[in-house]
Amino acid sequence: MDAIIWMWLIVMAAFVIIEGATNGLYTIWFAVGATLAAICAAIGLHLYVQSSVFLFVSLVLLLSLRPVARKYLSTRKSATNADRVLEKTGIVTEDIDNTHGSGAVYIDGKTWTARSYDGTLIKKDTHVSAKMIEGVKLIVYPISNEQLTATPL
Repeated sequence: MDAIIWMWLIVMAAFVIIEGATNGLYTIWFAVGATLAAICAAIGLHLYVQSSVFLFVSLVLLLSLRPVARKYLSTRKSATNADRVLEKTGIVTEDIDNTHGSGAVYIDGKTWTARSYDGTLIKKDTHVSAKMIEGVKLIVYPISNEQLTATPL
């Protein structure tokens, strides 16, 4: 094989390795461009044509396909309807005791299994605010009367 073809294949392999290490969908498009440039070299096209094909194909793919690929390969979590209870105020309907694994809160029209955010015992009829969700449990902390008047139920 011609040395130029090998050069393009080495460039392609380098971009694939970099893409595998970074996972940013930047260099994979240059690997495709290098592959097409190697094909151009194999059919005997001039080095200027090979370089032009490499640059043109790489940039067009990067600018046109990267946003689409990122959209479909995104690993971001999507919010659920359950997230709307966060930072809302509710009332304890069953004492919350993390050591015994018990507790319930009525919030936003639903009763949730609840646990205390800091591990303290929270008595029935105490007003609480939802801090986070872990699995199907609502993690809450008690709020004072001053906070309660500032926070709508």
